[in-house]
Amino acid sequence: MAKKEDKMSELKKDKRILVMTEELRNLRKNYKLALQEIRAKEIEIGLTKTKRVTTHIIKPTKGKVSEATAFMVCSDWHVDEVVKPIMVNGLNKYNPKVATKRADAFFKNGLKLVEICQKDVEINRIVMPILGDMISSNIHDELLENNSMLPMEAIQFVKELLVSGIKFLLENSDHQLTFICHCGNHSRITKKIRHSTEVGNSLEYLLYHGIADHFRKEERTEFIISPSYHSYLKIYGKTIRFHHGHDIRYGGGVGGIYVPVNKAIAQWNKLKWADLEIFAHFHQMRDGGNFLCNGSLIGYNPYALSIKADFEQPRQIFFLWDKKRGKTITAPILLNE
Repeated sequence: MAKKEDKMSELKKDKRILVMTEELRNLRKNYKLALQEIRAKEIEIGLTKTKRVTTHIIKPTKGKVSEATAFMVCSDWHVDEVVKPIMVNGLNKYNPKVATKRADAFFKNGLKLVEICQKDVEINRIVMPILGDMISSNIHDELLENNSMLPMEAIQFVKELLVSGIKFLLENSDHQLTFICHCGNHSRITKKIRHSTEVGNSLEYLLYHGIADHFRKEERTEFIISPSYHSYLKIYGKTIRFHHGHDIRYGGGVGGIYVPVNKAIAQWNKLKWADLEIFAHFHQMRDGGNFLCNGSLIGYNPYALSIKADFEQPRQIFFLWDKKRGKTITAPILLNE
C-alpha cells in the first residue's frame, strides 16, 4: 500500500513538472512576442520622429554669381607624324586627315565646354596656351622615314589648322582670346636642345609670329609669344606659369611624373612664385592640384608603347580659373568621334 501511494505521489509530481514546463514554455513564447511588439513600436515611434524632421526650402540661384576665365590648353599635335594601327595593336590611327578632324574637334568641343560653364558663371575671356610640339619634325632618324611631310610643310599645315580654329572661335563666340605661345623640343632645327638660343632655333617661334600677324587687326585677340622657357600670366591676383615641359627630368619612376614635377616646381618657385603650373610634353592629362599636364592630339604611338606609357585617348585639357576660388572645373576636351 505504501509503495502504491509513493508511486502516485511521483506521478503527481511528474505531472506538476510537466504543467510547469508547459507554463514556462508559454511564458517564454509570450515574452518573445512582447519583445517583438516593443521593437515594432520603437520602430514606429522612430519613423514618426523621422517624419517630424525640420526642413527648409532651398531656393535656386538666380543669375551668375561669379566670374571666371576659361582655359583650352593646346599642345603635342605632332601633325606630320604617322601612326598606323598595326604599330600599336590597333589602339590608334593618326595621319594628316585624322589630325585635321581632331584639331577641329578641339575647337568645337572646347567652345561647348565654355558654353556649358557660362550658364552659371560669367566668362569674358578664353585663354589658349599653345605649348609646343605641334609638329614632330625630323629630330630623330625614324621621323625622317615615317613622317607624312617635311618640317616646313608641317609648320604650314599646323598654321592652317590653328588659324581655322581661331576664326571659328571668333565667329562663334564674343569672348576675348588670349594665346600664350611656347616652343616645344620637337620643332628645333638643331641636333640638340640649346637652352640660351632655343627660341631662335625653333620653327614654332616663326609659326606663332605668323599667326599673330594674321590676326593683327583683330581687336579680340592677344598673342603672348614667350622668348624664354617660362612665361607668367597674372589673373585675378594669382599667377600661372606656362612652359612646354621638356625641362622636367622624368626617368620613368614608380610615382609617375608627380615626383619630378613637384621637385621642379619647388625650385622654380624659389625664383618666382606661381600658384599653378601648366605644361605639356608627357602626353598625359593629369591634374596634380598645383599643376596641370596636358594630353596630346596624336594619342598613343610606338614611342609610348616602347616606354610602357599608360594608354590614353587623344585629348586636351580644359579648366576654369574662378575669380574667387581659383582652379575649379577641370575636364578633357575629347577629340575622337
